[in-house]
Amino acid sequence: MRERYPRCQLASTIPAMPTRPQTPDTLPLPDYLTEEQRAIITAGYEHAVITAVAGSGKTSTLAWRIRYLLTQGHDPDRMLVLMFNRSAKVDFERKLHSVCDQSGLALPEIRTYHAMGLRLYKRFVREGYLPGFSEKILTDQEIGYQAWLLTRRLAPEELAGEIRRNKKEFVETATGFIDRVKTGLAPAEVVFEELGFSDKHRYLIDLFHSFEQWRKGHSRISYADMLYEPVMAIHQNPPLQRLVGNKMDLILVDEYQDTNEIQHLLLRYVAGDRARVTVVGDPDQTIYEFRGARPEFILRKFSDEFESPLEQTLSYTFRYGHRVALLANHLISHNTGRRDVMCHAHPGTPATNIELHRSNNDGDQVLRILAQQPEAMRQQGAILFRVWSQSVPIELKLLAEQIPYRIDSGKGALFSREVQAITGLLLVVTGRLPTLADTDRLDIARQLLRFPHVGLKEPELENLAQFLAASDHGWHQRLLGLEFDALAPMAAKKLKKLGEVLQQLAGHQGPVAGLLTVYAEHTDLYEGLRSLALTHDSAEERIDTIQGFRDYLKGLGLNADATLDHLANLKQQAGAQQDEGVLLSTIHRTKGLEWPLVIIPGLQEKYLPYSPRPQDNARALLESERRLLYVGMTRTRHSLHLITRPAPATPHLAGEQGPSRFVSELCFELCRELGQHMDSRHALAGQALKLDSPITPISQRYARRAGLTLQGEVPQTTTETQLIWQQTRVVHAIFGIGTVVSEDESAFEVCFANGDTLSFSKKSAHLYFSAETR
Repeated sequence: MRERYPRCQLASTIPAMPTRPQTPDTLPLPDYLTEEQRAIITAGYEHAVITAVAGSGKTSTLAWRIRYLLTQGHDPDRMLVLMFNRSAKVDFERKLHSVCDQSGLALPEIRTYHAMGLRLYKRFVREGYLPGFSEKILTDQEIGYQAWLLTRRLAPEELAGEIRRNKKEFVETATGFIDRVKTGLAPAEVVFEELGFSDKHRYLIDLFHSFEQWRKGHSRISYADMLYEPVMAIHQNPPLQRLVGNKMDLILVDEYQDTNEIQHLLLRYVAGDRARVTVVGDPDQTIYEFRGARPEFILRKFSDEFESPLEQTLSYTFRYGHRVALLANHLISHNTGRRDVMCHAHPGTPATNIELHRSNNDGDQVLRILAQQPEAMRQQGAILFRVWSQSVPIELKLLAEQIPYRIDSGKGALFSREVQAITGLLLVVTGRLPTLADTDRLDIARQLLRFPHVGLKEPELENLAQFLAASDHGWHQRLLGLEFDALAPMAAKKLKKLGEVLQQLAGHQGPVAGLLTVYAEHTDLYEGLRSLALTHDSAEERIDTIQGFRDYLKGLGLNADATLDHLANLKQQAGAQQDEGVLLSTIHRTKGLEWPLVIIPGLQEKYLPYSPRPQDNARALLESERRLLYVGMTRTRHSLHLITRPAPATPHLAGEQGPSRFVSELCFELCRELGQHMDSRHALAGQALKLDSPITPISQRYARRAGLTLQGEVPQTTTETQLIWQQTRVVHAIFGIGTVVSEDESAFEVCFANGDTLSFSKKSAHLYFSAETR
């Protein structure tokens, strides 16, 4: 059982704070500051939690807050400012120096969490609470090497071949698991279950403990240990809690929505009962749960443990206009348990254009959008994806049209192992093996025997690959001529299937997309990839990469020979790409960034929201996905383009190919119409504004702040725009009223009044269910 940590309250044993000089408030504040910013800057000496929406100017506000506190006589040596990472620290230091320039004030030190943790670590070593450690902090390369050695030693034999082939993926998983354990107090066994790994990867638990034994035996620490070790020491030793606490009068923490348990504990222990703490963040932008961040720290735990904090807001954004603000508000209002803060575009913020495109082909739609943009806008734009596999067909279309682009991670689609394996397959079936060098033929043979894996042990697979590569033709004959009785039954079955499908496809003259479909079905490709994948998500990412590549090739309508020529041309272009053009990135990698133009494709059920696994908490996952889209949309300044699917003729057939449920939540037409009125300034305060679109409580609240009253139809419910499994309460023709409790890709579960929980197929739901109406 995890120990609960006590509430931080004022203790009678702590001496009273020295009286601050009661100097009059003569600090001149800039005219551009809003009333909310002024209230935060000049707030009294108490705990505070500030909810700051995207683009709200919080850095300037916090810098002026510190200057105000210094002019009130607070000691900068007893003030602590904590930033999330080094780049944020540098940016804030620059802003603070700018605000305090020529003031003559001594400034407080700005630290990152890890810098503060390292300082405490060294002190605990001097005090004898922790053993000494080498000043040479473990590098990522050193950690990765140890993770690689331990993975090879501890992983089950069935994964040995996959581990050798995909070293990078297994090392990243191992190092990521080690870091994830060190974001909280939970033991490795609990973290393993929370992350949803399959049983064959249970070796990660032993790997964590073995890594720690090696690390401590060599007196080394990692970046994560700078927080993990001192916080665990403080947590387990009450004398240390007294040693580190109550040394500061004021603590200010930025980006608190990204806080994990270890960081939260460190703040609590350092603050003690003396320091007044201000935390700033936006719980609606919590998207790093995979790193241990949880919105509950800013939403609930801070208020539980720091007595009666003042709740303040920065609700005006200076980044985007009314239309985007309205979209963001309508979307995020569907989340529960959040702080009810509405984002408003500041009256001085330029208008931001929004477009919702309904298209069956994201790549073609992206090309049309980019073609309509000025060159400067294209160069400074970003295409944001939920997962990298979505980028494959879009990147290939950009290459084909010679549109410059940059990739935020990796080399790009053509260099992925899936695309390379498919290219190798095409070289075999088109009879081009004689044109290749011996080493290239050997690489292709290895790729085919692992696409999917044929079930041989690595030495056997290597021998078979060399046997195939020794010939520049007739590989299907060599495979079908093997002595299958001498092989394990499963390997024999898979090798026979591979030989048969290569024979069937030899000289194939039809469209290459059909060739790939035949190969995937005959070899059970997708199930083979799933069987050896580290996680559900990594398996789906690989499969989606293949399907995205197939969809691109389907659009070309070329045969295998022409496709190889086309791919060779694209690869040459990809190798010559420069660091310019539209950026391709995932939403997770764009936190804190902004662009004039943002395009978000794939607004469909499969990607946004991402398909849940059976063991997932569907409601919690849905809220996390909603926050992710919220962050993606609010990266734009001038233009936002969302790409979804056309509405199906029969909603129950939509499935993962249908529009995202988030599309109806956005109330797009209402947001565009109301936003355009407010951008035009034709709607004057005190007027009643008549809209053609049905109005919502969110739109009424938003308009009211600008002094407008909306007139129009207010729909009683919006459930008719949702699919059955997206409802909270439903009615079954036989079982009556029930509550939807979970869902996965193909089914959903309903709990009925008698206590029974039953599972139903999404495909037939429309035949038996209706939404409950009250």
